[in-house]
Amino acid sequence: MSELKGRTKTSSGFYVTQEAPIKTDNPVPTPKASPPDILRCAYMEIIVTDLAKSRHFYVEVLGLTVTEEDDSVIYLRSIEEFIHHNLVLRKGPIAGVAAFSYRVRSAEELDKAVAFYTELGCRVERRKDGFTKGIGDSVRVEDPLGFPIEFFYETEHVERLAWRYDLYTPGALVRLDHFNQVTPDVPRAVKFMQDLGFRVTEDIQDEDGIVYAAWIRRKSTVHDTALTGGDGPRMHHVAFATHEKHNILAICDKLGSLRMSDHIERGPGRHGVSNAFYLYLRDPDGHRVEIYTQDYYTGDPDNPVITWDVHDNQRRDWWGTPVVPSWYTEASVVMDLDGNPQPLVARTDATEMAVTIGADGFSYTREGEEMPDFKLGEYKLGNQL
Repeated sequence: MSELKGRTKTSSGFYVTQEAPIKTDNPVPTPKASPPDILRCAYMEIIVTDLAKSRHFYVEVLGLTVTEEDDSVIYLRSIEEFIHHNLVLRKGPIAGVAAFSYRVRSAEELDKAVAFYTELGCRVERRKDGFTKGIGDSVRVEDPLGFPIEFFYETEHVERLAWRYDLYTPGALVRLDHFNQVTPDVPRAVKFMQDLGFRVTEDIQDEDGIVYAAWIRRKSTVHDTALTGGDGPRMHHVAFATHEKHNILAICDKLGSLRMSDHIERGPGRHGVSNAFYLYLRDPDGHRVEIYTQDYYTGDPDNPVITWDVHDNQRRDWWGTPVVPSWYTEASVVMDLDGNPQPLVARTDATEMAVTIGADGFSYTREGEEMPDFKLGEYKLGNQL
């Protein structure tokens, strides 16, 4: 029976329910211990192989602010942030992700994090002085999905630069917005994250109930992280927000003027999912960075959940060009707590790319209507093969 049937379909073409009807046959057990009260995604720590090249990309080109740095690590923040950092660049032999870090509501929530993950049998480490500069008592875990996750409350406050308009650039990055994680079993991951208190805002499914991706949040936006179906665990991207879409266009112009347009992987464009204007870049190590703006508020308890049909070619691009294959297939490795790459588990369900490639001629915009002739051939060329 179709999982899409019986839902309310909107005039915009997607389906709306009060809670995401995502079910798993292989759930992570729900601990009896209470989960930590998570506020928001706070920072990501990535491993880079050439610190100087990465510094140029993130500081000189994208305009993030250096809070502190030395010969092995750089701490960066967006212009409206008041905690010590949103991104850590740490030099290492293998590019990867060391931590997806969340801030919790109080110091007492760290005890809950230890109890919650210990009950699950996960590896848990706690450091009273933190794992990075500027962050105090912290807990890092290898979660049941294979990701290195950190929780913290104590942080050094730094100057919020929101009023320093002399420092704003045309493409100013103002906030860390979200993470995106690649995982082979999206329903299993969704159920586990719901146990942590996350709520689904949007998802992509097909008529057989296969779930290809889900967007989940703690703060009152579309997501703090997304769960994308694929071989994992891997990091798909980290996203920073701008105020307006013209800021994203300014970044494109800057990259072009610096002869760095090859760092643009996809976009600019408008997503169907999240409604956000976007641009995807690749840093010198291939880590994917999204620049993102203009999603919507989700904080009410009865916020409707949006489900997209995987065959709707406007789900990934409300308008624009096809999703390039690298966007579906490539992602950053994630590390265990010793700094070694986590082994990958293959996705066994159908992949989104195998079913349809983005906004292309192989899917439909309006179900039951054929694509116009001029659309049918153009996306079978070149990199779309």
